Amino acid sequence: MINPFASRTPRTPLGLRLSRAIAEEEERGRSFAFRARLVAVVAVMLWLVLVIEPQRQLYYLAISGGFLLLGLIPHLLRRHRYAVAIRFAFVILDIVLVTAVVILPPPGQIDFGLPIQMRVRGPEFLYLNLLLVGAALSYSPLQVIWTGFWSILVWSVGVLLVAMRPDTLPFTPGGDSSPQALLQIILNPYFVGIFQLLNQVVLTAIATALLAAAVWRSRALLLRQTRAEIARADLARYVSPDVADAIITSERAFGAPTNRRVAVLFADIVGFTGLSERMAPDRVVRLLKSFHERGSGVVFAHGGSLDKYLGDGFLATFGGMGEMPDAAARAIRCAIDLQAEIGRWNAKRAERGAAQVRLSVGVHYGAVVVGNIGSAQRLEFTVVGDAVNIASRLETLTRQLDCRIAVSDETLTEAALHDANLPRFESAGDRRLDGREQPISVHIWPPRS
Repeated sequence: MINPFASRTPRTPLGLRLSRAIAEEEERGRSFAFRARLVAVVAVMLWLVLVIEPQRQLYYLAISGGFLLLGLIPHLLRRHRYAVAIRFAFVILDIVLVTAVVILPPPGQIDFGLPIQMRVRGPEFLYLNLLLVGAALSYSPLQVIWTGFWSILVWSVGVLLVAMRPDTLPFTPGGDSSPQALLQIILNPYFVGIFQLLNQVVLTAIATALLAAAVWRSRALLLRQTRAEIARADLARYVSPDVADAIITSERAFGAPTNRRVAVLFADIVGFTGLSERMAPDRVVRLLKSFHERGSGVVFAHGGSLDKYLGDGFLATFGGMGEMPDAAARAIRCAIDLQAEIGRWNAKRAERGAAQVRLSVGVHYGAVVVGNIGSAQRLEFTVVGDAVNIASRLETLTRQLDCRIAVSDETLTEAALHDANLPRFESAGDRRLDGREQPISVHIWPPRS
């Protein structure tokens, strides 16, 4: 059944996702309202046991149990195709029950014998306003309006029926209007004042309007937050989650080029070309998907940013989005954990007879420019600088050095300043990297001795 009280959102993929998100929040709100109702009823029952005479307790405990049942039934049927109609019908039953209990005297000997007119003059009308407050937990402004409307209608009918009784003393304009005469009328137990009813109606209408407006604002805020979260989740599929957060929350133009010292990590599957030759294209895609998911999970766990996927490898940075004093140490820890994750993956692959995967990693710490690179039509947030080239060359050098991880001496020195318990690396001496004139001191893992 179509919910006539739901917000209208465009029937687009985004609109459908927003509708589902709002519906989920509404259901959580109604579940919370039911739990709050349960706690309130139990509290009332305990209060009744303490303050009501034993001969009257059973009656009021039965009423409390009936009220709890009226809340339980729509809660149990919340996924029924007619759940909306059921819920709104039971709102009316709630109001009728509360009104009847307030106005009608208890049966039999447990009634004190007071005139029924006195039952509409007390503060018990406020119990209906509690139903109104409970409706505000639904995230549905129209449910608040529905509850307020029926509260006014049912209570007004009840009071007017009492006012029309032949033994009711009405207020008639004219005659003796002295203060003493008016006071005598008001204090008469058979008097019913229409002005009191009008006050109750007006105040309930105002409270309904204010609560509906508050719920509407809360719903609008929820919609904006949900829209932003969906946008972030979608954006995070294409960029690193921290970049997605920065794009969404940035108050200024995002991606202005900035000079930073960062740790750059290159990771690549060794011999991927030969490996893919023996696999069907769909299996190659599944292999890369699994590798990227595992690799990005490790990078994010260490606070890194995934700059880009490079076919069978990826580029990650540490400290590119903001100050990260221990960026080098994080990058080295990440490289070690990447190898551990590939080891666990290879164990699973071995169980089904799949080929083993070998990962090579290069890490360098140095100065780069971080920001948007590209044309006005398409920008890419990335890092540019000699440190990126060195990290790439170090990853390539792992084949020549027959190791899994190669890091520069500058990186290891910087990392040791922030982490005294780094894994042991072995010095591979000064190495000349492709395209560079100056040699660089390299350390490798695992150590050979």
